[in-house]
Amino acid sequence: MPEDFLTGDRRPLTTVLAANLVSITGNCLTYMGVPWFVLQSTGSAAKAGIVAFCTLLPVVLAALVGGPVIDRIGRRRVSVASDLACGVAVAAIPLLQFAGILHFWMLCVLMAVTGLCRSPGETARGVLLPTLAQRAGMPLTRAAGLYDGAARCAALTGSALGGVLIAVLGAENVLLVDAATFAVAAPLFAFGVRGLSEAQPQRQVEPASLRAYRRELAEGYRFLAATPLLLDLCLLTLVTRGLDQGWSTVLLPVPARKELGGSIDLGLLNAAFGVCALTGALVYGAVGGRFRRWPVFTIAFLIVGLPRFVVAAFTDTFAPLAVIMAVEGLACGVLNPIVATVTYETVPEELRSRVLSATTASVQLVTPLGGGLAAGFLVDSVQLPSTLLMVGGVYLLATLCPVIFPAWRKMDSTGSPHDRTEGSRCRRVRGRNGCTGSSFP
Repeated sequence: MPEDFLTGDRRPLTTVLAANLVSITGNCLTYMGVPWFVLQSTGSAAKAGIVAFCTLLPVVLAALVGGPVIDRIGRRRVSVASDLACGVAVAAIPLLQFAGILHFWMLCVLMAVTGLCRSPGETARGVLLPTLAQRAGMPLTRAAGLYDGAARCAALTGSALGGVLIAVLGAENVLLVDAATFAVAAPLFAFGVRGLSEAQPQRQVEPASLRAYRRELAEGYRFLAATPLLLDLCLLTLVTRGLDQGWSTVLLPVPARKELGGSIDLGLLNAAFGVCALTGALVYGAVGGRFRRWPVFTIAFLIVGLPRFVVAAFTDTFAPLAVIMAVEGLACGVLNPIVATVTYETVPEELRSRVLSATTASVQLVTPLGGGLAAGFLVDSVQLPSTLLMVGGVYLLATLCPVIFPAWRKMDSTGSPHDRTEGSRCRRVRGRNGCTGSSFP
């Protein structure tokens, strides 16, 4: 066993968390700046939805087929290339606008490029979390809380900065700042995982070929289909991810522009959610291992769903929306660490890239439609309050699934027998030598 596994080397985990924070901050600036730019220049919620569709569809396509590619190219290379490509595509939008040659179809194509490159990079970083937690001598629950906390912190930073920067600099200049964040994240991640064998191209039994690719791709989907809890998580997240995307790209920006104080109020609302979600993730990472996962997940999920849609439908003032966004942020902060811990405990390391790519694709299959296109056209056709209530009703039905179906109670019994044996062994010796093997209590 390498010496740093015994002493607890937290530098790789810390560096990757920092790179992820910078990269996701850039994504948040994109997803605030581009919809605002479209709404400001066209006044059309439908066109904002089309741009969201063009961004999200390539995310699904890349995730559908990307797992084996990540393993063969290497997680380090894929993540770095992803950030660099996203930075170039985002920077091209304001540069073309300044040159006076940006057309709507060009914007759609450039946003499609960012979506195509984003998914493999996020998967490549995410699958390394258990290895980084082991190297740091940290329980997986805590590492998952920190990883989600970094993402939440990025969302907070991006939202707070985005609203102000859009008002001060304009949406086009904000996208230049966004491109710079990707240029920082790529070398930071490359530095953090240098020398980490799991970040390098994985050894393959057979040489690269279409047949080998199909076999490796199918392995991830077969594992997902044969694991009921993972499959249920994917199906539920598929529905709610689409509804959440519709909220963030259309259903919240539209009232913020028409009834509230514009981009600054939008940024503050997202910041309130982000602060509380960050708090929830960090608190769960610190103490979540003491509680059963299923009850915590179920209660938090019920809070996250319907309430915000109802409040937004019946009020046009800032304070009620800010309160409900804060409450839902606290609840939302515990969800991702639970899902991540369950997933990492269930999926063996050699299948992790393929299975996580499969889960990413499956949970986002309806996101392009539910995320922006459908929400935009509904707002234009049946008005905002009715759309909010319809979407909130669907969300309520989804959040009742963990209450109704007994398979969800298996959240508290994930992990292979080997994991549990290794965990017991490490707990026995941790007091002597800081063992950080496969134990994630």
